Amino acid sequence: MEPVKRIGILTSGGDAPGMNAAIRAAVLTACHFEIESVGIRRGYNGLIAGDVLPLTRKDVEGMTNLGGTMLYTARSAEFYTKAGQKRAADNCRFLGLDALVVIGGDGSFHGALELQRLGVRVACVPGTIDNDIGCSTYTIGFDTACNTAIDAMDKLNDTMKSHERCSVVEVMGHKSGHIALNVGIATGATATLTPENEVDFEADVIARIREARLRGSTHFTVVVAEGAYSAHDAAERIQAETGIEARATTLGHIQRGGSPLTRDRVTAARMGYRAVTLLRDGESGKIVVMNGDVCETVDIEPGLAMKKSFDADMCKMQNVLMK
Repeated sequence: MEPVKRIGILTSGGDAPGMNAAIRAAVLTACHFEIESVGIRRGYNGLIAGDVLPLTRKDVEGMTNLGGTMLYTARSAEFYTKAGQKRAADNCRFLGLDALVVIGGDGSFHGALELQRLGVRVACVPGTIDNDIGCSTYTIGFDTACNTAIDAMDKLNDTMKSHERCSVVEVMGHKSGHIALNVGIATGATATLTPENEVDFEADVIARIREARLRGSTHFTVVVAEGAYSAHDAAERIQAETGIEARATTLGHIQRGGSPLTRDRVTAARMGYRAVTLLRDGESGKIVVMNGDVCETVDIEPGLAMKKSFDADMCKMQNVLMK
């Protein structure tokens, strides 16, 4: 196998705090090994269109603390087609790219797998606030997104307490309840609804609010994962069935933005570094993952087949700690 002399780096799917730190780590590692770095803007769309720029040490200075992605990100309908995938692979060869570092989530890695099958060497870095990559215990952006939601909910709790209301807060997570579960525990929520657990609204929400009211609570918080229930529907039902004034808040995309926290910066650095070193060492078709605190790699195809289990012990603990 020919040595890697030039790599392409792209971010795909939803942005996540820490993506820029991963790009920086990949570029600096490549520079250390005298490998040229090329940034591919707007994900697979940019790869098909040839929307690229050279990346040097100077280009990634001061990027660690910035949210979003300096390479932008976009969905690509064309890349879902075999013709689009072939065009992307052909462009890798046209641009002289010996390998790709793909930073993103599940969908991004499926794309990387297709390019691998077309002869492109790839290494994948999990960057998604949902923390829903089955083969990795942690993904870049999760901790920062949780803390953004916690900060917003702490502010909401202040006003809910003043007005003796119930706050229903919808957090992101697509079909994953990891943000909701962690935020619910961290803020002492009265109830938390996630896609992984079947929702019995009467038992899981109404009964818990009534129990909390009997214990003397005068304000309440319900955390709803976006894939589990509508915050507005939940607020209307709570008010109708309990008589307690309820307000719905959808936090939305503020959870994606902001300066990444320590865990995301360090994890991004470790993953970006590992992705480039494995490509330099002749490995390909890998996802860089966290196994607890250990940075490891798994093959893309079996890695994508893995499903992340929902932490049953954390769910039990939350039920005990609910106010």
